[in-house]
Amino acid sequence: MSAATESEEALAEGTLLSHLIELRSRLVKIAAAVLVLFAVLVPFNKSIYEAVSAPLFAASPGVEMIITGMAAPLLVPFKLTFIVALFLAMPVVLYQVWAFVAPGLYKKEKHFAFPLLASSVVLFYAGIAFAYYIVFPLVFGFFGSIEIDGAPWTPDIASYLDFITSIVLAFGVAFEVPIATLLLVWAGLTTPQALAKARPYVFLMAFVVGMLLTPPDVISQTLLAIPVYLLYEVGIVMSRLFVKKTTAEAEPGTDWRVR
Repeated sequence: MSAATESEEALAEGTLLSHLIELRSRLVKIAAAVLVLFAVLVPFNKSIYEAVSAPLFAASPGVEMIITGMAAPLLVPFKLTFIVALFLAMPVVLYQVWAFVAPGLYKKEKHFAFPLLASSVVLFYAGIAFAYYIVFPLVFGFFGSIEIDGAPWTPDIASYLDFITSIVLAFGVAFEVPIATLLLVWAGLTTPQALAKARPYVFLMAFVVGMLLTPPDVISQTLLAIPVYLLYEVGIVMSRLFVKKTTAEAEPGTDWRVR
């Protein structure tokens, strides 16, 4: 093996090791942020439960939840508090992801990265708010209106937590569609024109995604599919503006991605 080959392999090994160390550091910071928020929120787990269960009781007055698991009274509040801490730490999570990939970006890419990061955080929380204030009242009102003789509707507290977690996570992720479409254009994997031509397929896929990510009820599936498609249209507009801006700023015969 030549000295040049050995030098290249040593350089690649050192680069990989440095990336792994950096990745570990970012993951530790994410875990620390979540755990700190969890520790701060634990004393307020009762208030958190009341806030999370409020849409159910507001939409179905008189309904009561039951506890079926032996350890549920202890585990469910802590699980709920941890999930809330994780969602509140999302800005830290997204920032650490951005900080990990930032050294490999060009100067112009870094210029666009921070607005995308801020937009991702806003859209994620917008999805959560949409689920809490719009989806939950409609879904719980629909479930509460279904009556079966001899079988009153009494949701289990653990099942309720799993249900709302899946709904909130689905809407938080689904509201990132504009960012995803813009990133596809940014990476050169597609164009705004191609995205526009794919509208019929995206409309169909939005309902498929709604069926897969939400519980099996028509209301939550539809309420997820429609915003996903509308946000896809927003992504097309954003990608067109992005292409127009980068084209205008790029000098003829040069790469606009200058470090």
